[in-house]
Amino acid sequence: MRHTEGSARRSTHSPLRPSWRCPVCGILWPCSAAKLRLLGRYREDRPGLLTHLAEVQKDAEADLAALNPDVALPDLTPRFVGWAQPR
Repeated sequence: MRHTEGSARRSTHSPLRPSWRCPVCGILWPCSAAKLRLLGRYREDRPGLLTHLAEVQKDAEADLAALNPDVALPDLTPRFVGWAQPR
């Protein structure tokens, strides 16, 4: 069976834009599987992970604001960056 880029993307728990939901789990991205993958990728670079997540959060804020222009966005920091901060 040949996989298309879209099917490969869905199997990796990447965000589905502009909704920023996981196409595999259906929950808000980053889902648990995406968080584990990101932690593995940035295992030795926590500042790099936090920088990446802050950049992704900006993209999500723009997409979600365009999707719902009449609704004030909640603070997305806990969802995108907060979980990855050292405790």
